[in-house]
Amino acid sequence: MDQHILDSLQQPGDVAKLSNEELEQLAHEIRDMIVQVVSHNGGHLAPSLGVVELTLALLATFNMEEDKLIWDVGHQSYAYKLLTGRKDKFATLRTLGGLSGFPRIAESPYDHFGVGHSSTSISAALGMAMARDLRGASHHVVAVIGDGALTAGEAFEGLNLAGHMARRLIVILNDNEMSISSNVGALSLILSRTLSSQWMRQKRRNLLHFLRSIPHIGENLALYAQRGEWSFKSFFTPGMLFEALHFTYIGPVDGHDLAALKKNLAMAASVEDGPVLLHVRTIKGKGFAPAEKNPTKYHGVSSFLPETSGRSVDKKHFATFTQVFGETLVKLAQEDPNIIAITAAMPEGTGTDLFRTVLPERFVDVGICEQHAVTFAAGLAATGFKPVVAIYSTFLQRSYDQVIHDVCLQNLPVTFCIDRAGLVGEDGATHHGMFDLAYLRHIPNMHLIAPRDENMLRHALYTSIQLQAPCALRYPRGVGFGVDLEPKLRLLPCGVGEEVQEGEKIAIVACGNRVHPAMEAARLVQKELGFTPLVFDPIWIKPLPAEALLDLAVRFKCCIFVEDGVLAGGFSSAVLELWSDHNLLTDIHVKRIGIPDTFVEHGSQLELREMYGLRGHCIAKTVVEFYRGLQSEH
Repeated sequence: MDQHILDSLQQPGDVAKLSNEELEQLAHEIRDMIVQVVSHNGGHLAPSLGVVELTLALLATFNMEEDKLIWDVGHQSYAYKLLTGRKDKFATLRTLGGLSGFPRIAESPYDHFGVGHSSTSISAALGMAMARDLRGASHHVVAVIGDGALTAGEAFEGLNLAGHMARRLIVILNDNEMSISSNVGALSLILSRTLSSQWMRQKRRNLLHFLRSIPHIGENLALYAQRGEWSFKSFFTPGMLFEALHFTYIGPVDGHDLAALKKNLAMAASVEDGPVLLHVRTIKGKGFAPAEKNPTKYHGVSSFLPETSGRSVDKKHFATFTQVFGETLVKLAQEDPNIIAITAAMPEGTGTDLFRTVLPERFVDVGICEQHAVTFAAGLAATGFKPVVAIYSTFLQRSYDQVIHDVCLQNLPVTFCIDRAGLVGEDGATHHGMFDLAYLRHIPNMHLIAPRDENMLRHALYTSIQLQAPCALRYPRGVGFGVDLEPKLRLLPCGVGEEVQEGEKIAIVACGNRVHPAMEAARLVQKELGFTPLVFDPIWIKPLPAEALLDLAVRFKCCIFVEDGVLAGGFSSAVLELWSDHNLLTDIHVKRIGIPDTFVEHGSQLELREMYGLRGHCIAKTVVEFYRGLQSEH
C-alpha cells in the first residue's frame, strides 16, 4: 500500500473501522515510526514495539472517548500516543517541551492516568471502576500491566482487592517473558479459552447451582466439582493464580495475532460478573531484529543508528559513574566475602550486571520489589553480611518506610548506592532523583555521602561498606568528569569536607557532582571580578562537616550553595539549620541554586541544568550578579 494508513487516522475510533489487513499494515507503519523517533531521541524501544498489535486491538475494541485505559509500565505507550491525536508531535518525544515518554493526564485527554513507576495500574483502575459504579455509569476500565510490573507487591495488592470487591474490571497481562513463565503449549491456549468462554461460564454456574440444590450432599458435590475444575485447569494453564483471586482468566493469547486479540478482548468485555484477566503473550522488541534478539539492551536506549543495528551515535570517552561503581563493587567483594549485591530488576542499569557475572552466588535481583529489596538487605545485615542495595533515586522513594523502620531504626549496616541522583534527563518528572537528600537526611542513624566525581565515588563506596551503619551515597546518571582513579582506596573521614579551591570574598559550597562545575564557575568569576571565590566540597551530607561550615560562615559574608536536588529540605537547608542554631545567619548573605518547589519535566540533562542554573557558566553568572547586587547596596 502506497498511502500511509497512519496519516489518514484522525481519531482513536478510526482504528475500529480498519480491516485486519489494514491493521497489519498500520502495525508496520507504527513500528517504523517508533524506531525512527527513538533512534533519534532515545527512549524505551523494545517495550513499545512489543505491544503494537495489542494497542491496535484495544482501540478497535474499546471507545477511548468513554472507556478508561491505563498503561503499566507507562513506557509501553508509544503506539498509543501515535494513535490518540499525537502523531504530529511524536517527533518531539522526550525532548524539552515535547511529548513525555510516559502517559500524562496533562498531556492528553486519552491519558487517563499517569504511570512512570510500575505496578500501579490495577489499583488505579479499581478505583476508577468503583467511581464508575457509584456514578451509575457503564464504561469499561482496562489496565494493561506488563514488562515485569506484575512482580511488584502493589500489583498483587490490587489483584487481591479487585477479586474481593468483584467489580467489573479488565486486567490485561502483557507477558513478554519478563515476569511470567513461558507458555506450556498449544493445548493450554485452546483449553483455557474454551473454559473461559461466555457459554462455558454460564454452563458452569448452572451446574454448580444444580449440584448445590441436591439435598444433604449438594454443597460437598459442588466443592468437589470446583476442586476438580481447578486441578484440571492448573495442570494445563497458568491461570490458577488469577482464578484463586476470583478473576475470570482468559488466555494465553498470541499478542501479535490481531484477530485473536480482538476476539478475546470482546470476550473479556462481555464478562459482567466480576474482574477478568486476559493473558497476552508478546515478543519484546517485536519487528526490530536487534531489539528482539536483545530486549534488555533495547529496553531503554540513547540515540542510535538503526541501519547499523543500533550502534550508538554518541561516543562517550569517559567511564560512567555506574560503570565505576560496578567495577569497584566487584573489586571490594572479591576481597570481602560478606558483601552481597542487591538490585530491583535493574542489573544493567545499576552496573551490578558485572557482579552477577563474576560473583553470581552473592548477587540477588529481587524484581520490581524495592520495599522487599530493602528489608531483605536488612535481614542479611542483621546476620553479619554487608548488603549493598544498588537502586535508582526515584525508585528508592518506594521503600521509604522500610529504610526507616527496617534499616535505620535497627541501625543495620546496609549500603544504599543511589544511581540517577539529581536531574536524570529525558525520562522526566517521574524519574528525576531530586528528593533523596531531603527524604533521607533527617532519618536517625543514616549517613549520606555525595561524591563529587568518579574517583571519590570509589572511596565513598569503600567507606560506606566499612562504616557498620546505614549509609547512602548518591551519584548522577551519565559519564564522569574524566578524573584519574587512584589505585588505592581510602576511607573518607566521617563528617569531614574539603576545600577544593582556595579563594576569597565569596564561598561556593557545592554538593556532589556540582563541585566540578562550581570550580569552573570560580575560574569564570575570577575573570569577571578579579578574584577567585573559595569552593568547598562537604563530601558528607550527614553528618555535616560542621566545623568547616561554621568557619566558612565566620570567614565569608557571601555564600552560594549549589545542589542538584530540591532546595526544600535539601543540603543547603541542612547548612542553614546549622548556622541558625549557632546564630550566624544575621552576618552572612546567602544565595541558593537548586531545584525549586516544582516537578521538573523532561529534557536533556544539559538543557535542564541550564534551565535551573546548575552548569558552570550559569553558576558563575549567579555569583557575579549576586555579589554586584550586594556591593551596590553598600
